[in-house]
Amino acid sequence: MHAGIQIALALIRAYQMLVSPLFPSCCRFVPSCSHYAGEALRRHGMRRGLVLSLKRLARCHPFHPGGWDPVP
Repeated sequence: MHAGIQIALALIRAYQMLVSPLFPSCCRFVPSCSHYAGEALRRHGMRRGLVLSLKRLARCHPFHPGGWDPVP
């Protein structure tokens, strides 16, 4: 696995362990945005995984219904 992907996955995991527990669980998607980002990076690599993750984060707002949204 590319070093950049490993670093990105480590940052996502750190967020999941250190920051996420400080806030109430309110993600409107399944899987959560951080899990989605990790899966997108593992499946599609850095460039496409980052684009998919950013598009997902852009949809994460109160006016979107959310729901099941797996990584393509």
